[in-house]
Amino acid sequence: MTKRANKYKLTLEQVSLMKEEAVFSQPLSLEFENHDEIFKIIDIIKEKKLFENENQSTEFAIGLKLFSEVMLKNRKHPLFEEFFPEFGAFMKKLKSQ
Repeated sequence: MTKRANKYKLTLEQVSLMKEEAVFSQPLSLEFENHDEIFKIIDIIKEKKLFENENQSTEFAIGLKLFSEVMLKNRKHPLFEEFFPEFGAFMKKLKSQ
């Protein structure tokens, strides 16, 4: 049987807070599937040097892949109705960089 998606686990933890009186949230752990190999995408974005800060390249790649997978799975949702075609143009521009 062939797998239809890669499976990932993401853990998000606060390491500092802007306001001293704020309370730390508990770490969040999330398992999700994505049709792309996200680590490979991160490497590709870093190689493109789109941003001066390499960490921002990683943030961008992770955020983009999380967002785009949800959008693909819900492409008929009214929230994405106008944005979906524009996102396709954005991805073409990104890939041509």
